[in-house]
Amino acid sequence: MGPPSSSGFYVSRTVALLLAALAVALLLALLILAGLYGHCPRAGQVEPCSSGVPDAAPSPPPGAEEREPTPQSSPAPEPKVPTPSHDQRPPGPWDQLRLPPWLEPLHYDLELWPRLRPDALPAHRLRFTGRANITVRCVAATARLLLHSLFLRHELPAVRGPLSPGARDAAAGRVPVDDVWFAEDTQYMVLELGEALRARWPLRAAAQVRGPGVRGGQEGLFLNVYTDQGERRALIASHMEPTFARNVFPCFDEPALKATFNITIIHHPSYVALSNMPQLGQYDRTDINGSNWTVTTFYTTPPMPTYLVALAVCDYDQVNRTERGKEIRIWARKDAIANGNADFALNITGPIFSFLEDLFNISYPLPKTDIIALPVFDNRAMENWGLLMFDESLLLLQPSDHLTDKKTLISYIVSHEIGHQWFGNLVTMNWWNNIWLNEGFASYFEFGVINYFNPKLPRNEIFFSNFLHGALSEDHALVSRAVSMKVENFTETSEINELFDSFTYNKGASMARMLFSFLNEHLFISALKSYLEAFSYSNAEQDDLWRHFQMAIDDQSKILLPATVKSIMDSWTHQGGFPVITLNVSSGVLKQEPFYLGKVENQTLLTHNGTWIIPILWMKNGTTQSLVWLNKSSKVFPEMQVSDSDNDWVILNLNMTGYYRVNYDKLGWKKLNQQLEKNPKVIPVIHRLQLIDDAFSLSKNNYIEIETALDLTKYLAEEDEIIVWHAVLANLITRDLVSDVNYDMYPLLKKYLLKRLKSIWNIYATIIRENVAALQDDYLALISLEKLFATACGFDLEDCLQLSRELFSKWMNHPKEEIPYPIKNVILCYGIALGSDKEWDFLLDVYTNTTEEEERIQLAYAMSCSKDPWILNRYMDYAITGSPFTFNETNVIEAVAASEVGRYIAKDFLISNWQGVSKRYGPQSLVTLIYIIGRTVSTDLQVMELQQFFSNMLEEHQRISVHAKLQTIKNENLKSKKQSARIAEWLRKNI
Repeated sequence: MGPPSSSGFYVSRTVALLLAALAVALLLALLILAGLYGHCPRAGQVEPCSSGVPDAAPSPPPGAEEREPTPQSSPAPEPKVPTPSHDQRPPGPWDQLRLPPWLEPLHYDLELWPRLRPDALPAHRLRFTGRANITVRCVAATARLLLHSLFLRHELPAVRGPLSPGARDAAAGRVPVDDVWFAEDTQYMVLELGEALRARWPLRAAAQVRGPGVRGGQEGLFLNVYTDQGERRALIASHMEPTFARNVFPCFDEPALKATFNITIIHHPSYVALSNMPQLGQYDRTDINGSNWTVTTFYTTPPMPTYLVALAVCDYDQVNRTERGKEIRIWARKDAIANGNADFALNITGPIFSFLEDLFNISYPLPKTDIIALPVFDNRAMENWGLLMFDESLLLLQPSDHLTDKKTLISYIVSHEIGHQWFGNLVTMNWWNNIWLNEGFASYFEFGVINYFNPKLPRNEIFFSNFLHGALSEDHALVSRAVSMKVENFTETSEINELFDSFTYNKGASMARMLFSFLNEHLFISALKSYLEAFSYSNAEQDDLWRHFQMAIDDQSKILLPATVKSIMDSWTHQGGFPVITLNVSSGVLKQEPFYLGKVENQTLLTHNGTWIIPILWMKNGTTQSLVWLNKSSKVFPEMQVSDSDNDWVILNLNMTGYYRVNYDKLGWKKLNQQLEKNPKVIPVIHRLQLIDDAFSLSKNNYIEIETALDLTKYLAEEDEIIVWHAVLANLITRDLVSDVNYDMYPLLKKYLLKRLKSIWNIYATIIRENVAALQDDYLALISLEKLFATACGFDLEDCLQLSRELFSKWMNHPKEEIPYPIKNVILCYGIALGSDKEWDFLLDVYTNTTEEEERIQLAYAMSCSKDPWILNRYMDYAITGSPFTFNETNVIEAVAASEVGRYIAKDFLISNWQGVSKRYGPQSLVTLIYIIGRTVSTDLQVMELQQFFSNMLEEHQRISVHAKLQTIKNENLKSKKQSARIAEWLRKNI
């Protein structure tokens, strides 16, 4: 094992034994040797599954395992132990989501044996066996033991103890186990004992299990089948967060119940086994069939929750480097390693670790870090201590990625997972209601780390794009949840999984950033250092974090707060939604109110009674002002008043560090608009972006008039920042505004925007033509260019159409000359729309010879951009007949129907082909097509005509739901027409 950490502690095997001997009077040892366990069969599977089997002897010695079933044989059915139903069993602790506080785990000895063999690769499922020995401390006397166990089959455990100091298993007495049963809805295994366990009794128990378990799903142990070096291969990996460890071994599966782990993996000799800690040793093992296996053991982990237990069994290569004496290895397919695809991630990982070690003055406590790139990992990435797992698309950099945002994306995700080594792994939230302490701070520091290494990145604009915009777009007072929820709000395990959403990540990161904004860097970091040191290898509540921030505040006198840190931050984390603050610049009155979707329409539903303690950083006439606080519903700030001077204006929420939107009275908006038209560069980029985003959101939800938001766009001919343009186009070029529902507005909007668009267009069209490589480090351009090009070509800007022809033709003639990735979707679409069957057939041929799913989807949608009816009809015919190609990734009929031309062609195609469409894509696809084709309905007559058209295609229950949905679409379109009429009137006055 590696050297002990300079901070914290590491328990070696020898030290652990000495400590156990000294503290034996405090320990309760519960040894569960599980034999024959695995997932119960799902629907459609025929393999028997039992809740438990009779008591068994201790596990056999190596080489004496029972004979493996041959491929032609099936395991014999196992006797079942009845599981009481929820109605039959008596009320008890098994009815609660949380474990009773009777036992505290201290150590697991875990052995797993997945039967993965290179000469017999499974298609979907693989059997595994294993043992789990759990050492626990008894806190309260009990005659019942509860452990988490889901889809596992167990033999009846035999409990032994109490142990005497230094005694081995055999020296302990036997505690009778009268019954084992399972509370499946709460995922417990319940052991009914023949005598009560007393507090501080040290005990042990033994049993053995076995069964099928590794499947294609990604909960617990899972299987990836992939191709490498032209061969079909497979690997096994684990994902235990949040509550999937119980799918693999019986355990105390809650984050506060930390323990150390000794992990052993039995695997085929041709594979490598990885786990949280470095390899301790290996030896050979032969089963009864004469097959050879390798047993790999690993060093003891630090105390950690079950959700961080990790293992992988794979046939991978690796690249490595040493950072501050600790090895970092990145494992991936042999092809990927040979091609250098892992080199970028390897080169950034060590410096990120070093940066965070220096920032917190806490060394990374493990002696090594393995990072594995999985062919398919639906969870994107996972921070397991010592064995981080990534979907390979988020870790490996391909040569073709130089003009994508992939390099920046990999940097952010690697930084996020490394940040978890402190926030989550070293210090873990006490329970899942505070998961934002893990994810929010890891998200915040991913942003901080990358900006440290790339100081030229526009940090405020990137935070807005990556975190803040998404959070504000989804959050509002009526339906949002609090970032930190009450424990008693949770009644089902599924509710824990639902916490991994944008509120936890994006809003959580925004909370951390706002906290930073009203302190300073020294206070912020010193408080986090104190928090991490105090709770290392332990667990914390949100209040623990606030207490350490308060300690930092109390130790200085420069920064004064209007309330305690807890009071301030609780007002944000314990209630959903966010405030809109409105400044009257004439009187200086500032007020707050909850943000609602459709404020006027929902007046009768306004039930949000809370207020926030709001930090307000602001600027006046371009100069930063002192921080003020709005800690009640309204307050007067005379310093925020403006005069009649043309140069007098105020912007609140400096750098958008506060989690709220800002509104002004008519004079306040007028002053800002005047300054934009006079000299927009006086207002920083982040605030030009803020003004557009806030104004359009507020107008959409009836806080201000749409004309107020539109006034802010008059200056756009002078706007050369693409991220600001992206915000403008995202709000104006929407399907509900730019469609033939609003045919009278479209030409006006086209004329208005093209007049202002040409400047920003010329900048990037020149770069594309002359030096496209200059885009590779321009993150904001990489994420914004597609919208800009789609708008320019959609408005028939001749230079955009010509550039599309040039790039598509160049690619056709020289396929190695790739279309620049940021605009590839647009170029492919307009290359087809402006071309003939020659271009379409070329794209079909490319599609045929492409195996990468993402590219096939891109090509399939591009082929639907044709404006020739006969090409689109042929395309749809190909799709439903499967000839010549299947188009499995895309519903081609839906793709065709999505365009203005294709909508009518798809409708006509359905008259004679609806049965083929239903057979190919399923009956529900017809319902979806109705919604796509009917997206412009605005009268009852149109609704009726569409229903009659589709009536013979639908079942009765579908007709009812379709009628309701079409009525909703009609009402939304009528509302959109009213809005577009006002926009059209404004455009007429301002073109």
